Amino acid sequence: MLCFAVALPAEASFCRQTNDRLICVLRIDRSAKNHWEYRAIVSVDGVERPMQLYNCRDRITVRKDGTVVPFEPNGPGKLICSVLHK
Repeated sequence: MLCFAVALPAEASFCRQTNDRLICVLRIDRSAKNHWEYRAIVSVDGVERPMQLYNCRDRITVRKDGTVVPFEPNGPGKLICSVLHK
């Protein structure tokens, strides 16, 4: 009997425990134009957030509605930029 291996698409997900929060990056794409920007879907303590733009240069998050907010202390923006933006 023959077994065929099927390659599944790679997932860009990873999780980190920071202080009392579990932050998981479920999907992430790096901007082709601005290497310091990432579009990501994350979950914090099991609650999925919609896709947001994380700007590692200015340390801000831009939500889908255009609202600009600074990174949260020990939040997803800090994790994304510290792990991926090198």
